[in-house]
Amino acid sequence: MFAQMVDMTLTVDHGHMYHGDEIINGLNLGLLIIRVVVGVTLATHGLNKIFGGGKIAGTAGWFGSMGMKMPKANAWIAALTEIGSGALLALGFLTPLAAAGMVAIMVVALITTHRKNGWFIFNPGGGIEYVVVLAAVGIGLACTGAGEWSIDHAADINWAGVPKGLIIVLVAGIGGGLLQLATFWRPKSVASN
Repeated sequence: MFAQMVDMTLTVDHGHMYHGDEIINGLNLGLLIIRVVVGVTLATHGLNKIFGGGKIAGTAGWFGSMGMKMPKANAWIAALTEIGSGALLALGFLTPLAAAGMVAIMVVALITTHRKNGWFIFNPGGGIEYVVVLAAVGIGLACTGAGEWSIDHAADINWAGVPKGLIIVLVAGIGGGLLQLATFWRPKSVASN
């Protein structure tokens, strides 16, 4: 995929010559690093929902306190989506679908938990910056694809790009997250004094 885009030698600002293979390998390495770091981060968040602190019961209690109906089922859905999407991203397999799972989780987290807390993650309750960055990475990976060092490339699965990957991540990711909220989220109203 990248070989067709960069089949030449490029000269940049300081006169240094970059050959096509250097650029292609750089793109593939960069995508691999992004996929693995973000995928492992996402998967460990899912594992923490099941095995950490309060385990799945604690996660369900937290979800219920936010107004999620069927909190135990939603805790399992969130945990398994994070684990599955994270593993698929790290492997570079079905990348736009994996990215859509991550984006859906981030949409739900942004709206239910983080939007009221400002931008910065270090704000009390955690601001939106973390979930926005992960959602942006997911959308970006759906557009670029996993790169040549991936299962998608080895299996000749070409769902990424614009418009295919972008449509998948927007419809399944943002749409899926909003559908989950519309179906299950009933926030408690705060009485004004």
